[in-house]
Amino acid sequence: MTEKKKPTTPPETPPREKEPVTINTEPGPETTEDISQKDVFPIVGIGASAGGLAAFEAFFSAMPAETDPGMAFVLVQHLAPDHKSILTELVKRYTRMRVYEVEDGMKVLPNCAYIIPPNRDMAFLNGSLQLLEQTSPRGQRLPIDFFFRSLAQDQREPP
Repeated sequence: MTEKKKPTTPPETPPREKEPVTINTEPGPETTEDISQKDVFPIVGIGASAGGLAAFEAFFSAMPAETDPGMAFVLVQHLAPDHKSILTELVKRYTRMRVYEVEDGMKVLPNCAYIIPPNRDMAFLNGSLQLLEQTSPRGQRLPIDFFFRSLAQDQREPP
């Protein structure tokens, strides 16, 4: 039986006086917010083809605007390697969460959305997003499957 975990405080919330914590609100390798084992939060992976912009818009538009979701969203869109993605700008229009195009090693925090950059594979490892060069030939790339496998392996319950 799995115990329910409380989500961590959103990055924009100041730390409580009794527990001073240095917070850099830009997620990345330099983020100093201490996320301990008891502060686990859900990480939601969402994948779509290049035609999935309308689905992403509908998803984020339907989320309650007045409350933080207490989870992180990682969006993986299957694009041609030379195609410029507008997904980051689009999602920013439909949510009050912080929305980032992923940089290698970026730490994942709750109440944020993360967008895969073009021409990269992405894996989730120890709470951060790792960008990788695409190695499969064009037409055989599976960035969504690749990300979901890494997320499932990292987030699985201990034996």
